[in-house]
Amino acid sequence: MTTQQSPTGAAAYAEPGGFRQRLLDGLAAAIEADGYRNTTVADIVRGARTSRRTFYEHFDSKEACFVALLTDANTEMIRRISAAVDQRARWAVQVRQAVVAWIACAESQPAITLSWIRDVPSLGAAARDLQRDVMSAFVTMIQTLCDTEQWHAVRTEPVSEQLALMLLGGLRELIATTVENGGRVSDLTEVAVRASIALLGPPPAES
Repeated sequence: MTTQQSPTGAAAYAEPGGFRQRLLDGLAAAIEADGYRNTTVADIVRGARTSRRTFYEHFDSKEACFVALLTDANTEMIRRISAAVDQRARWAVQVRQAVVAWIACAESQPAITLSWIRDVPSLGAAARDLQRDVMSAFVTMIQTLCDTEQWHAVRTEPVSEQLALMLLGGLRELIATTVENGGRVSDLTEVAVRASIALLGPPPAES
């Protein structure tokens, strides 16, 4: 029995979903070049090498395309972080593995990372839905990663939604500030690991 492989390159773009991906890639390239706010539908279709008609067959607006791009990016980020963690390793090692994968994802597309944090609030209702869904997915990821034998050995209670949100908000703002200031996201690794261990690790002993 032969195994079918996913098409790549021009073959992938020829598939039914190919134009959608081309448009998302066109938007990503435009954001990298000029930022989301300066990007127009014309920029997206030019980068996608397609037409406005094709754009509006897939998306109602630039904002809808942006939401789709960020949804896909965050889904892939969660997949990569989860895959990077060895659940048999010591819990502190698992924290480092997750943080390193997180930072690698953010550093691979700094303009997209920054746009997610800075531009999404301008989208109104669409932004609220996107932020709620994405944050919920990341909270679930953290709670799932911390629900293993290695974690139960040092932390008896589960990670609460509030604690996961504190971790998420801190990491996102730290990364955004670093990108805005022209710094390297990878330089944040050690402070991010220490902060994550402090938040997610065993609670301090009572006096």
